[in-house]
Amino acid sequence: MRDLVALKHADLTERIIGVYFDVYNELGHGFLESIYEQALKIALTEAGLNVQRQVPIKVSFRQHTIGDFKADMLVDRRVLLELKAARCIDLAFEKQLLNYLRATEIEVGLLLNFGLKAEFRRLVFGNERNEIRVDQCRSAAVEVSV
Repeated sequence: MRDLVALKHADLTERIIGVYFDVYNELGHGFLESIYEQALKIALTEAGLNVQRQVPIKVSFRQHTIGDFKADMLVDRRVLLELKAARCIDLAFEKQLLNYLRATEIEVGLLLNFGLKAEFRRLVFGNERNEIRVDQCRSAAVEVSV
């Protein structure tokens, strides 16, 4: 596995992931995504993090807004969170989060799944030139499952 010290916002993402596992262990799987979103907001706030829910994201093209999304959460204005309550993480979920990152100045996102088992992906998107910072033929996600 990659050295976490070299990862952008590693300290913050480690804290978020720790809180995610706490919430998952306390609630388990089977609830709606909205339940996990509220519980995670409470737990992250109690951990001293600044959390915004349902963050609006505008997609622009040639100075025109052409679409709107809402990201589940933004933590400390540096890490986007996309929550799922699915059987397992699907590639479409990764693409959704990457699109959110592409549309913002945020470079780090966490995909947190409250499925049958706790699993997450950490995605990084370099916004300087809108290029993925990893081999574009492979997934931009770092997979960790427990």
